[in-house]
Amino acid sequence: MRTFSPLQLLGALGVLSAAASSAVAAADTSQWKCESCPFEKGVSGTLDIGAGLVSDSSAKSGDFTGLNTKGGFFVAGGSVRYRSGDGLFGNVTASDLGLDSRSLAAELGQEGLYTLRLAYAEIPHLLSDTASTPFLGNGGSLLTLPPGFPAANTAAMPLAGTLQPVELGFKRKRLDADLTWLFGPEWNTRIGVRHDVRDGTQRTAGSFFSNAAQLVVPVDQVTDQFEASLSYASRRVQATLGYQVSLFRNGQESLTWANPFTAIVTGSNSGQLALAPDNQFHQIVGSAGYDISPRIRASGEFAFGRMEQDAAYLGATLNPGLGVPALPVQSLHGRADTFNGSVRLTANATERLRLNASYARDLRDNKTPSESYPAVSTDMFLGAQPRSNQPFSFTQDRFKLSADYRGPGSLKASIGADQEYLKRTRQEVGTTNETTLWGRIAVQPRDDLSLAFKLAHAQRGHTTYGIATWIDPAENPLLRKYNQADRTRDTAGLRADITVRENVSIGVNVDYANDDYSRSVLGLTDARSLNVGADLSAALNEATQVHLFAQGERIRSRQAGSQQFGQPDWYGRNKDEVDMVGLGVKHTPANGKYEFGADLVFSRSRSDVTIDGVSGPPFPTAFTALDSLKLHASYRLTDSLSLIGAYWFERYVAQDWRLDGVLPATVPNLLTLGEQVPRYGVNVVRVAVRYRF
Repeated sequence: MRTFSPLQLLGALGVLSAAASSAVAAADTSQWKCESCPFEKGVSGTLDIGAGLVSDSSAKSGDFTGLNTKGGFFVAGGSVRYRSGDGLFGNVTASDLGLDSRSLAAELGQEGLYTLRLAYAEIPHLLSDTASTPFLGNGGSLLTLPPGFPAANTAAMPLAGTLQPVELGFKRKRLDADLTWLFGPEWNTRIGVRHDVRDGTQRTAGSFFSNAAQLVVPVDQVTDQFEASLSYASRRVQATLGYQVSLFRNGQESLTWANPFTAIVTGSNSGQLALAPDNQFHQIVGSAGYDISPRIRASGEFAFGRMEQDAAYLGATLNPGLGVPALPVQSLHGRADTFNGSVRLTANATERLRLNASYARDLRDNKTPSESYPAVSTDMFLGAQPRSNQPFSFTQDRFKLSADYRGPGSLKASIGADQEYLKRTRQEVGTTNETTLWGRIAVQPRDDLSLAFKLAHAQRGHTTYGIATWIDPAENPLLRKYNQADRTRDTAGLRADITVRENVSIGVNVDYANDDYSRSVLGLTDARSLNVGADLSAALNEATQVHLFAQGERIRSRQAGSQQFGQPDWYGRNKDEVDMVGLGVKHTPANGKYEFGADLVFSRSRSDVTIDGVSGPPFPTAFTALDSLKLHASYRLTDSLSLIGAYWFERYVAQDWRLDGVLPATVPNLLTLGEQVPRYGVNVVRVAVRYRF
């Protein structure tokens, strides 16, 4: 039996069409117009030019947005699109060009042949604008102190005349380039590069035995990524093979700082911390899918990777009087091989029943040599016994079986079983295994009501819980780490969607989870969470839509501890509460002359920590409140000119006992940066003219 491809069929139809046209008069197509062409030809786009104003300065409100400085800013952005009749196209988009969160992207290509994409973005990550420090040289690799240091404690330090404000934060600059080339209808290749630069500062800390200081550490990092792939796609087979590499370089290898406290041991006048070392990651990736038959499909993916880190070590100490033995090697020679792979099989057993099976393996083989190093404690003491680095490895296997059934009417049901085996090296537990049974059911008993329910039960066990012999001092043998301990987990969820009337719908969801660590004597013993939410959508008329939502979450956990290295003698309880309410309105009249929208959000969070069995006052409540109002509107002056505006008000209030009132000299043996919890109320106004062409 001979079959015809779609191209053969089109060719045959073309011959018939040519024969028919010879028998009739040629039609005049000069006035024909395409009414359904997806893209207009030529150049089109929008251009936004205007100004904005920020009412107050705040690092918290400007984090990721660039709106951290009081005063005016330039509003500039827009998009340009080009389409030619022969398939050539181009796009350029820009946003927030007047802010530190600016972005610019361009695309050029030929339909069905190639696409070239370029993108640039700046992303500010602002950490704090309330920090202050007496150290000099912030932003560099060497921190020194002004006259008057060192001192016996923070009260004796000349902080009144030496503290200087310092901003904490860094900017990420990202450049992307991507080329996709199609070789016929089935083959294509892609090459992509990314250049990331992070520049600025962030916080860290250093100590000398019982004295410590918070420090400003420089951020001067570059990450370059490259990816190349080749893909094939036909009706039954799809496959991709690629190579990826990531190269990380740090312009600052260490931070050296002067000891602000009187040296306890001769020679401990300065300390040194290693910063993130240069490293690289290489990976070969692939994926494939094959339709074995119209009812059965198999697919899989894999990734072989290698991580390497071989930066030179710093000296073990800056204190020449300790007599530290030489390091056994001059660098880590770090290497870890990774593998991630999975296979899946899907079969439509009947028109109503689909069966799914999958297997996945994640492997990390740490081949870093284990060496014995001299143990130096904060440039003051040399340990009696050397310590060895521990090259941790693991292998994780996951098996999943499930069935999806489409029953009579609206009934849809799914059941499944998941099995996970996790094998670790050089840790307290060699192997953990977890079995999960789950089920979901969805039904629509009435035209105006839909219900969905899910339920899951998981049981995790492990081999004998041992003791990590390399930890000094030793851990309590009764301690159980929550990620390795025996655990029973039960979860349940319910979702209901109700259509009150044609233009009004309501949704309600409830999710509950309970974790039981009943076999853990010390450590986390239980945890529970409850999440309840509701949302309402209504179309008041053809021009106005309203959306309302509310969400609340409650999290409770309990842990047991021991002060005497034995049975539990104190218990800690955590209570976390998060509530959020939001309202959105959008109004667009039928004439399209103007448009208006508003979004209002209120959120509250509260955290309480209670300790039983330990004397002393309770921890104060930690609290945050965030209120946000956003308004946006546009008014069309002419067919090509519009006036657009936006208003954003955000208020943030917080209480955190870990920071509130903790100034640089509050703790006698801790020189802090004195950061306070951010509190602000910021108004942002934007007005611009939008030109369409």
